[in-house]
Amino acid sequence: MLQPKKMKYRKWQKGRSLERMFSTKGTELSFGQAGLRSLDFYQLTDRQIDSVVKEMKRVLGKKGRVWLRVFPHKPVTKKPPEVRMGGGKGDLDHYVSVIEPGKMVVEVESRDHDLALRSLKAASYKLPIKTKLVLK
Repeated sequence: MLQPKKMKYRKWQKGRSLERMFSTKGTELSFGQAGLRSLDFYQLTDRQIDSVVKEMKRVLGKKGRVWLRVFPHKPVTKKPPEVRMGGGKGDLDHYVSVIEPGKMVVEVESRDHDLALRSLKAASYKLPIKTKLVLK
């Protein structure tokens, strides 16, 4: 699972819903020749991001390289089921990455162009958001 090594505060506040905002940073291809750009606002969990990377590496093998452009920094807490109100904030459950529309999620580079596109297509099936394929 992806998680930060060290944090100043273990539990964060929820923050504001930024559904009308578009991403301004990380919107262009920087490393690879093709990538997946998000079209929705969503909070990707560490498990979802991990499954995307595993699927891309499974399709590519040693014939390509994957760059992950998002990282789950934000902690999410959860209280156990059937617990009464009060008693403070719940325990840390998982980490999420806040994704805005326009943000590049993953990038790939391979000599075999069709293989790179196939790996991105397989990765898009693992994501719970709409994505767009971007080529250099």
